[in-house]
Parts: sequence; structure tokens; C-alpha cells
Amino acid sequence: MRHIEQTVKYLKNKGFEAPEVGIILGTGLGKLLEEVKILEEVSYNHIPNFPTATVEFHKGHLIYGELEGKKVVIMQGRFHLYEGYSLQDVTFPVRIMHRLGIKKLLVSNASGAINPEFKKGELMLIDDHINLLGGSPLAFKGVSQYGERFVDMSCPYDKQMSEKVEAIAKQNQIKLNKGVYASVLGPQLETRAEYRMLRTIGADAVGMSTVPEIIVANHLKLPVVAVSVLTDEGDPDNLEPVDIKEIIAMAAKAEPNMIVLFKELIKAIKV
Repeated sequence: MRHIEQTVKYLKNKGFEAPEVGIILGTGLGKLLEEVKILEEVSYNHIPNFPTATVEFHKGHLIYGELEGKKVVIMQGRFHLYEGYSLQDVTFPVRIMHRLGIKKLLVSNASGAINPEFKKGELMLIDDHINLLGGSPLAFKGVSQYGERFVDMSCPYDKQMSEKVEAIAKQNQIKLNKGVYASVLGPQLETRAEYRMLRTIGADAVGMSTVPEIIVANHLKLPVVAVSVLTDEGDPDNLEPVDIKEIIAMAAKAEPNMIVLFKELIKAIKV
């Protein structure tokens, strides 16, 4: 709690006043910032108690600005367990954005398609998830100080915002799949047997992030919506070596459609 108060005070002194919407940008998904009127920008390594992004394609900046008439705070780069951080570290920024005042949270990520009907370069609205990270960001002493310990997860993704995203996709003729996202530890990619297992247990896409942030958003009763950019295809019978550069390139190819979804959603939602 002391760390949260210290961090919030620092950011408010930097001008991060009353943001309405929080946004987490995933791997290769930074061009949304070109649409933002940036008012303040702080490097993660300057923010007290903040982790530091160690992945070369995650920039590591917290940005405050205006987008579609609303004040937004944007994470340009997120944190992962595979970087050596704890689940509490990974989700600390969500708690900070909430304390700053956000009323809605939008999350993006890059993931691998498991459902054979889904193709790389397409988007997937996350309807549900499977937590395969081996832990929970709520499993710590004193969690009840921040909210209920036993958080209901029967509908972790906000229904109203999700329905609005689907409507926006239809209006703009954007192919938007809907499915279940499985979060794994990484950083190694999946084996053929693991892809088969993930498909068997009901996953439509797999990645190494997002679920911890969603759990904490629900803990804070913060409505959240999430969209995956599908950057590769995990077909266990025709599995090809994954090139991270290709993943980044595919994320960039699909990013304009994600930007349309997020911009139009921010314009439409009431906070």
C-alpha cells in the first residue's frame, strides 16, 4: 500500500491527473500512440517502485494524454513472469492506473492461434481465459486490504465493452474472432505436444501475458476488455520454427485494425 501511494503521488506530480481509460499495449503494438495527444510521458525506470521492461521490443513508458475526447493512461510495454518478475510486480501498474482514476481498462497482446479456423494477421476478442502460469496475483498476505480475496471470475471480460467491440468490427468490416486465451509462463514457445494439449483443453490462442492483469482488474471491479493480435499459427501437425522478428512484423500488419477497435470503443464508452 505504501508503494502504491508513493507511485501515485509521483505520477500525479508529473501531471497524470484523473485519467478515464487505461490501455496496455502488447508486443509490437505501439502505433496507437500516433493517435494520442501526449501530455506527459515517463520512463518506467524513473517511476518509483515500477518494474523495468527488459524485453527489447517493449519500450517501457507510461504515457498520459487524450484520445477520442477522453483522458487516457497508456502502458507502452508490459511486464512478464518470464522476465523474472513476480505476479504482484506484473500487475502493479494496473493497481496504479486504478488509483489514478481509470474507470475502464483496454488490453492488447500478441498471441499464437491454436484454433485451426483462426489465421495469423487476424484479431481475436478474448471471451474467456485459462490461467496456466502456476500462480495468482491475488495469492499474497493482506490481499483483502485491496478487495475481496475470492474474486468471482464467471465473466472476467466486460460484456458491454466486448459487445461494442464486436459491433465496431462488423461496422468496419474487420475480421474479429472470439475465443479463449491461454496464458503460459514462457519464454520458450510451445512444443507440438503442448499445442495439442492446449487445443484439447479449449484454448483458441496462447500467449505469455494478460491473464494476471485481468485477474487484478476483476479484483478491483474494473471493467476490462482484451484483444489479441494473432501473430502465428500453432498447428502441431505442420509446426514451423517461430521467428520473433516475424511475430513483430505480423503484429504490425494487424495493428491498424486493432487501433480502429480501440479508438472507436474509447469514443463510445461512458466513464
